[in-house]
Amino acid sequence: MSWTTPADVRAQVRRLWDRGLLPAQLVGGEELFPRRITLKGPGSKELAERFDEVRNWIARLDGEAKHYRLVWRNVNHRILGANAVPAEIWVDSLDDALSLTGRQKDAQRLAAIVEETRKSLPQLIPWLIKRPLRALELADDWTRLLAVAHWLREHPRPGIYLRQIDLAGVHTKLIERHRGVLSELLDLVLPADAIDPSHSGVAGFCRRYGFRDKPLRVRFRVLDSSLRLLPGQEEQDITLTQRSFSSLELPVSKVFITENEINFLAFTEVPEALVIFGAGYGFENLASAPWLNEKEIHYWGDIDTHGFAILNQLRRFFPHARSFLMDRRTFLGHRRLWGQEMKPETANLDKLNKEEAALYDQLRDNHWGERIRLEQERVGFDYLCGALDCL
Repeated sequence: MSWTTPADVRAQVRRLWDRGLLPAQLVGGEELFPRRITLKGPGSKELAERFDEVRNWIARLDGEAKHYRLVWRNVNHRILGANAVPAEIWVDSLDDALSLTGRQKDAQRLAAIVEETRKSLPQLIPWLIKRPLRALELADDWTRLLAVAHWLREHPRPGIYLRQIDLAGVHTKLIERHRGVLSELLDLVLPADAIDPSHSGVAGFCRRYGFRDKPLRVRFRVLDSSLRLLPGQEEQDITLTQRSFSSLELPVSKVFITENEINFLAFTEVPEALVIFGAGYGFENLASAPWLNEKEIHYWGDIDTHGFAILNQLRRFFPHARSFLMDRRTFLGHRRLWGQEMKPETANLDKLNKEEAALYDQLRDNHWGERIRLEQERVGFDYLCGALDCL
C-alpha cells in the first residue's frame, strides 16, 4: 500500500528541517506555514475493492492528526454511497512542524543562539538564516566565536599571534579549529580595510585578518663535507625560517628534494649539493628563494599518482626541476616492493615531460594492477648511489 501514512507526514516535515528551511524560519527566514503536505490516497476502484483497508487507513491518519490538519472530500460511490475521504493534509504552524519532527530542543538552542547574536553582533543574523544547521553544530562554541569576532572588530589587524588573543575561555586551538567559519563571520562584521582579500582559505586566515603567521621553515642537509655552514664536525642538518633560507648564498650546484625523512637523513654525500626535506603538496617555503632558480633541482618522490602531482606542483615554482628515481626503469625494477595508494590522483597534469606523463597515465589507468605504487623509501641505497653516479 503506497497511501500516505502519519510516518510519511513526519518524514516530509523532517526533510524541511534537514534542508535547513525549518531552522531558517526560526531565525527569521521565509515563512513556511501553513503548508500543504503531499497526500497519496486510494482511488475510486480501491474504495470499492479494498474498502476495509481504506477505512483502516482513514482511521489511522485521522487518529494521529494532532499536529496536522485533514481536509475532507465526499466521494459518492454507486455501491458504497457517500463517504468522507482525506483530500489534503496541512501543517498550520511552525510549532506543529517542530512537534512532528521532534526538534523542539534544537529549536530552543537555536533561539538562544539567535538572541545572543542579535545582542552582540546583529550583522551575523543573515549568516544564521543561511546556515542555521551549522550554527547548531557550533552551539557549544558559539559564545566564544562571537567573542573572537567582537574582539577583532575592536582590534582590527592586531599584528599579534593567535595565541596572544587575551579572551577568557578562548584558546588557540578553538580559533584554529574554526578558521573556516570564523572567516565567514569576520567578513560580515569587519570593515573592508581590516581584511586583506589577497589571502583566503584556512591557510591564509592569519594574513587575511592581520595576525602574525607562524614562519614557514626549511629543513636541509649539506651533502658536501667540505662545505660547512656551522662550525665543528657535527652533521649539517639545519632548519631555517623561510626568510633566512631565501637569503642564503651557498656554493652548491645541485639541490635534491625528498619527501621521506629517512631518505633525507641517509642521503649519501654529493659534491656541491644539499638535500631538502619536502613537505608534500605546497612549496611556498622554497618559492621565495631566488637562488634556487640557478641550481639543478632534482625531486625524488613516490612513484605513484600523488608523487607526480607533487612534482607537477613543484614545477609551477621551478619549471627546470627534474624528477629523480621516478622513472619506469626504477618502478619495474622494484616490482616485488610495490604497494597500493589509498586515494589516487586523477587530474590531468600539464607540467610533466613525455616519459613522466606516460608513467603517470599508466598508474592512474591501473596498467599494472589497481592503485599500484612504489614508495620512495623502498628504493635500495645501492640503487640510489648508482643513480647519483649517473648524474
